[in-house]
Amino acid sequence: MGRSKYIVLFMWLSCVISAFTQRLKFDAAGHFKIVQFTDVHYIPDNPKSKIAIRLIDEVLEQEKPDLVVLTGDIVTGHPAKKGWDSVLSPVLQQNIPFMVTLGNHDDEQDLSRKQVAELVVSYPLNLNTICVDSVTGYLNDALPIMGHMSGRPAFLLYGLDSNNYSTIQGIKGYGWFTPDQIEWYNCQSCYYKSLNEGKALPALAFFHIPLPEYRIAYDMRKNRKSGKRREKECAPELNTGMYATMLLNGDVIGMFTGHDHGNDYIALYNGIALAYGRFSGGKTTYTKTSNGARIIELQEGKRGFSTYIRLLDGKIVGRSEF
Repeated sequence: MGRSKYIVLFMWLSCVISAFTQRLKFDAAGHFKIVQFTDVHYIPDNPKSKIAIRLIDEVLEQEKPDLVVLTGDIVTGHPAKKGWDSVLSPVLQQNIPFMVTLGNHDDEQDLSRKQVAELVVSYPLNLNTICVDSVTGYLNDALPIMGHMSGRPAFLLYGLDSNNYSTIQGIKGYGWFTPDQIEWYNCQSCYYKSLNEGKALPALAFFHIPLPEYRIAYDMRKNRKSGKRREKECAPELNTGMYATMLLNGDVIGMFTGHDHGNDYIALYNGIALAYGRFSGGKTTYTKTSNGARIIELQEGKRGFSTYIRLLDGKIVGRSEF
């Protein structure tokens, strides 16, 4: 057994208990629905944040998803716990499991990044884990969606900490995935492939800061696109190869980020859909669009997804399939 397989086994044993305790599962018709909220930028006691809570409540009531994913920059004012209580209140009231990936602003209040992660996992219905100490960041997770009939993993959801800011002098801007995070992802991918008779298990990846490949994908005329680019992609200056690793592994068919409030596009690049969510906050930060949420629908046995954006007024835009 090679080194990578030993790492796979160790990492899986340390993280998998939580994922399998609260199982995600395709329904009897083989459907599974995800709602992505991103960049809520909630500030406790700020009236401008009320519209974000209204959006979350109304979208969940209309869509009735199987899972909520919040992809970073969720609470950007203190006290942070009060903010998280408010943002998660509609999710908990409607009894929906949820997963969180951290953004670059989530640990700039009165809680450290570790403390925010510990707070997140303390809520009922949360599916995140704080697992491998040797892996950079917090709330790096691989969550299987079980097949309705088989009871075996049929789809995989990665939640990744894209970190916050550059840690290298002379390189400005935002953070990147570290080599140990890429190795962690690679090991998870290999493990679930081994459970699927050696075939890559189809997967989606959620994180906050878009990869440099987003800019490349959108600029290439031949690539299929949906949605709009309203601002320059604020990707990290350093490209550490997460996209390439996912492409080579063949499991990830779509990645979903936030960070850039004006972008809600999807660009297909070498078979992977590089997608933004929809800005979900109020006017506590810069805004270029009305707020909304991205909806992602999966079908058991199908290597693909359908998606659209639901706005606060209930209007649906950007319906497409990948």
